[in-house]
Amino acid sequence: MSDDWYYVHQIAALEGFRLIVLANRIGCADQFLLELHDRLAEGLACVTARVRSIIVLERQLASEPDEEGLVAFQLQGEEECFARFTITLLDDLEIDFDTYEYRVNGEWHYALSADCDGIEISYPSTVALADAELGGLGPIIRDISRETGIAISAARVVYD
Repeated sequence: MSDDWYYVHQIAALEGFRLIVLANRIGCADQFLLELHDRLAEGLACVTARVRSIIVLERQLASEPDEEGLVAFQLQGEEECFARFTITLLDDLEIDFDTYEYRVNGEWHYALSADCDGIEISYPSTVALADAELGGLGPIIRDISRETGIAISAARVVYD
């Protein structure tokens, strides 16, 4: 990144938001909201760990020679993973259109079915949770995404 303090700022912001999520969790009486808070806090801890590893690699690259370019290659990979990091709070949907399969929360399913009437391809979709379902977590999620650039998915899979 162009700013020398970018990743330090990211750690501070992520840890601050993690504290806000944990503090907001105290007021939850609903088990569903407690789980969402826990998943968000865990996701923020994971992305913070990735940022810390980037800082370690940057420091290693600056202080030691890297003749083979392995540290630079690893740093580039970590930065790419960080750039596309997504925290998934509820359901995760991945669709493979080439094989007519989809994965919901890690389990693969076929979207292609055939019977005497012909072939049907049916993929599920995701619907974002409403602010009423997220409770006080909605504004926190928007603030995290706006300030840190981390994508947060709070959606459920629906089957048509």
